[in-house]
Amino acid sequence: MNDLPKQPPAPDPANELASDSSQIDPRDFRKALGTYGTGVTIITAAGADGKPYGITCNSFASVSLNPPLVLWSLGAYSSSLTVFQNATHFTVHVLGTSQQALANKFAKSSEDKFAGVDWTPGLGNAPVLAESVANFQCRSVNRYYGGDHVIFLGAVEAYAYNAREPLLFALGTYGRFVVDDESKKSR
Repeated sequence: MNDLPKQPPAPDPANELASDSSQIDPRDFRKALGTYGTGVTIITAAGADGKPYGITCNSFASVSLNPPLVLWSLGAYSSSLTVFQNATHFTVHVLGTSQQALANKFAKSSEDKFAGVDWTPGLGNAPVLAESVANFQCRSVNRYYGGDHVIFLGAVEAYAYNAREPLLFALGTYGRFVVDDESKKSR
């Protein structure tokens, strides 16, 4: 572990986004990003054939309250990319601590990730999974290309949430949110 800043020489602006011109080690950069704790989500959509698709994702964020917008990103080489690019709607599911197995199931390639999963069709037929801590049913608004990922922007058209405990991910593993005594007093 090294606390000294890792700062490469300033890049040539013409080639800054070229994948082979970065001075940053991708593995080490991923480790550094892994120190940032995130929630765990599953993003779902319906394919053109009506088949449900879904992936585990931790690159979800709110963008705007008015209008209500969220974003998430997907690897540019994902086998599900075309489905999400062509879908009119997607649903973001915030997972709870009891859903770690579900997160693992949707993180792996599989012919039918929805086998044995309780879900109903939502807006645009995007699957809405049962028992998530929250879900956000979104109309696809736009896509942006950022390096090796595609960023999806969605307008939230419906949502639901409950008081279950969210599943968290940091340092390459799942975890829980612990409220300290000082925070409990200020609530």
